[in-house]
Amino acid sequence: MARLLMEDTEWAFFEPFLMAIRGQGGRPASNHRLVLDGIFWIARTGAAWRDLPEEFGKWSSVYRQFRRWTLAGLWELVLDALNDSGAAPDSVQMIDSTVIRAHHLAAGAKGGLKDRVLAVQKVASRPKSTSLATLTASLSGRK
Repeated sequence: MARLLMEDTEWAFFEPFLMAIRGQGGRPASNHRLVLDGIFWIARTGAAWRDLPEEFGKWSSVYRQFRRWTLAGLWELVLDALNDSGAAPDSVQMIDSTVIRAHHLAAGAKGGLKDRVLAVQKVASRPKSTSLATLTASLSGRK
């Protein structure tokens, strides 16, 4: 089994939330504890869903349940309960990496500001149009 699986006390905290958000009809619920362990494994490792170890079940089933819980607002309920209980210290913060921006040069862009300015000036200084005489002369090799 994977390391760092949820302890019984942790499961006791999450279980009421998971049982409160139940779908109407359909197949019987799978092992919610194992699905939650799989979701936490993905969050902890940052791996792709397809890389979820087989011991957590099919990755697509775990992902589908994660989406259902997300759309049902489960994670907001859990975070609100953690804030209200005081179980999580105030100093704990989460960072959403989608809002962290790196400078474009950090992404391996070539050249700097000088090269870009020179390239823009070169494009801007091109003739806007050419006369027929200039065009035919350049094609025939005469000046």
